Amino acid sequence: MSKLLNQKIVVLRAPALRATRDPFDGPGARGLDTAAQNLAERAVGMTVERTDNASSSAINALQNDPTVLGFAPAMPMKLIEPLAAEAAPAAAVTWGVKAVGADASPYTGAGVTVSVLDTGIDADHPAFAGVNVVTKDFTGAGSAEDDNGHGTHCAGTIFGRDLAGQRIGVARGVQKALIGKVLGGPNGGSSDILATAMLWAADNGAHVISMSLGMDFPGWVDELVKVNGLSIPAATSIALEGYRANIRLFEQLANLLNARASVAQTTVVIAAAGNESKRTGNPAYEINVAPPAAAYGITSVAALADGSGGLTVAPFSNTMATVAGPGVGVFSAWLNGGTKTISGTSMATPHVAGVTALWAERLLEQGPLSPVLLQSKMIASGTFSPLKPGTDPWDVGAGLVQAPPTAI
Repeated sequence: MSKLLNQKIVVLRAPALRATRDPFDGPGARGLDTAAQNLAERAVGMTVERTDNASSSAINALQNDPTVLGFAPAMPMKLIEPLAAEAAPAAAVTWGVKAVGADASPYTGAGVTVSVLDTGIDADHPAFAGVNVVTKDFTGAGSAEDDNGHGTHCAGTIFGRDLAGQRIGVARGVQKALIGKVLGGPNGGSSDILATAMLWAADNGAHVISMSLGMDFPGWVDELVKVNGLSIPAATSIALEGYRANIRLFEQLANLLNARASVAQTTVVIAAAGNESKRTGNPAYEINVAPPAAAYGITSVAALADGSGGLTVAPFSNTMATVAGPGVGVFSAWLNGGTKTISGTSMATPHVAGVTALWAERLLEQGPLSPVLLQSKMIASGTFSPLKPGTDPWDVGAGLVQAPPTAI
């Protein structure tokens, strides 16, 4: 790992493997062999740590420590900024909720816990009346109060109650939401904060984690140049290695969340693909999914726009996403009890998170929830039917996700 000696290091740590087991220890309650049981138990005990020591001896110690599951330099994370959109016409159900089939589904997300890691929430908004909103500030702001509006908008799309007779929420039967403020405040916006918040959400029972944010690679290069005095080539090289290390870190974190589900809570992570593409620019270009959504095990979401000839990929939406959701002209809750219509893969992600909550409710009727099954069912629900003919699968993955249409 390229080293900047004064940078912060994010460390995933877990208890060491048990040296011995009782000879009568057989497979666990769910038929796990010893290796799988050990991994699950370690994943349950996983913690996120931070250290400011990036010396060679410190890095070597981390590499040789059996309790360290992964580490990477802390990198800045930023809000995936939404784009302005025209006010949506009045309708009984927002076009996004209808497009994913939530209005026709018998499921509401009842019994499912969702988490939104974003700019916080306007918890007093009428859209969240009756929801047990549990908040935690990771930024040093003092509270998880939303001072931006983005987190409130995303939460409204996932589980918001009807506003003035209009349905805005995909899973409006969700009764508990875990809201982590990870952006804003004096310390917000870094990969160590995000990893800590993801673990907090999982530890507190989140079945679904929704994240509409991304790694700020250009911002990190700029900081290395301006603050640390590095040349652009050196800064780019260090930032690129940090970028790769963070993808590996979030892949490991997602993998461990899956492993712990055998003895603890199933958690599926949904993240925005990013808005950096310019499909109608001159020159036109497409950018691949940005971290953390680029990490294997995290479901990345592209944005779709409504149109007379079928749904189309939004011009800003990054390519190589896992699935797609409505992301242009999305009407939802905003600050001070208000509403707003905006666009972005940030708006598509909560649609997919809401659909995942509906699938979680359905699968829970059948028995214990498996992260592999939940993610598979949600991805397999994707369809190309409403998409404009000729839509490139690279852009939308399995297609537009759909709510479970019928009860078991």
